[in-house]
Amino acid sequence: MPQTASTARLEARISTDLHAMLKRAAEIQGRTMTDFVVAAVQVAAQQAIEQAEVIRLSLADQACFAQALLSPPQPAPALERAFARRSKLLRTE
Repeated sequence: MPQTASTARLEARISTDLHAMLKRAAEIQGRTMTDFVVAAVQVAAQQAIEQAEVIRLSLADQACFAQALLSPPQPAPALERAFARRSKLLRTE
C-alpha cells in the first residue's frame, strides 16, 4: 500500500487587494491559487535559509582568513601525534 506524504495546513488573513493580486498571478501562470502560494512561499523560505547560512566577513576578517590559508600556523604536537597514529593505522602492508 503506497504511503502518501503528510501535510499540514497553513492559514493566513490577507487583504482583499492581496487576495486579488494572488488570484490574478495564479491565473496568469495557469495554476491554482494554492499551488501558486505554496510555490512562492517555498522559494521565499529557501532563500531566507540560504541567506542565513552564508558567512559574511568584514574586509579585515577576509584578510585574516586569507592570511591563515596562505600561512597556516605550525601544527601543535598533539595534532602531529594524531596524524602519526592515523598514518600508522592506515598503512597497509
